[in-house]
Amino acid sequence: MTNPRAHSMSRDFVWRDASPDKPRRLSPAEIAAFNRDGFVKLEGVFGPDEIAAVTAAIDPLEAEQDRFVREKKGGRYYLTDTDAITFTIHLVGKSAVLRGFAAHPVFQDVCHDLIGDDVRVYWDQSVYKKTEKPRDFPWHQDNGYGFIEPQQYLTFWLPLVDVDETNGCPWIAPGFHRLGTLEHWITDQGRVCFDDEPQAVAVPAKAGDAIVFSSLAPHRTGPNLAAGQVRKAYILQYAPDGACVRTPDGTRTPQDDPVRQFRILGG
Repeated sequence: MTNPRAHSMSRDFVWRDASPDKPRRLSPAEIAAFNRDGFVKLEGVFGPDEIAAVTAAIDPLEAEQDRFVREKKGGRYYLTDTDAITFTIHLVGKSAVLRGFAAHPVFQDVCHDLIGDDVRVYWDQSVYKKTEKPRDFPWHQDNGYGFIEPQQYLTFWLPLVDVDETNGCPWIAPGFHRLGTLEHWITDQGRVCFDDEPQAVAVPAKAGDAIVFSSLAPHRTGPNLAAGQVRKAYILQYAPDGACVRTPDGTRTPQDDPVRQFRILGG
């Protein structure tokens, strides 16, 4: 693998373990696993009806995004590549169902246990992997796309269908989250923080599970090789209230858009 190097704005980073006084949902073992490995999988936290409602809300928005990129952008736009992978962003601002889901007690409880008492939605997007052009999504950290301070925030990776190594489940590199944000380089498939990690682990999951990982946990997803099945995932990210995007010139932009970055705790 390429030896990872710290991002220029992250050289003084020190990881802070989650240590809630009174956890709402996570067990001590789950909190310890998150601190050690950078992720934890929660099984069966959403019911079939909830997943069906989320999927029904996302599907038409994803279809609209796919059509826009196919007809207006020649099939490629930012990270979306028609027939390979479609990213549809800021869905909580477009759907009352998804806005309500983003404040689900599962997210509130886990954010309380791993972040604290004052938390906002930072980002949400669906990622649909198609089978016509099977493709990896490369090793990256979520904080490698927009440098957020504080660097520690949470990603909930929710499979809307069952996922495993055949259709593009996440692979996560344990332990690297404790290094802070790494340098990334830009490729035509996205930002990359290293080429490979032999100790990485696949994290298969069922629809209704939640894979919860740090914004600093390097991860990738493999190609969708399940013929005829779109691999559907919904990703929600949560950051402490007061989080800002920081740029190298020192500018800090608060992440508090009331439509898509609303509080789910505190306030």
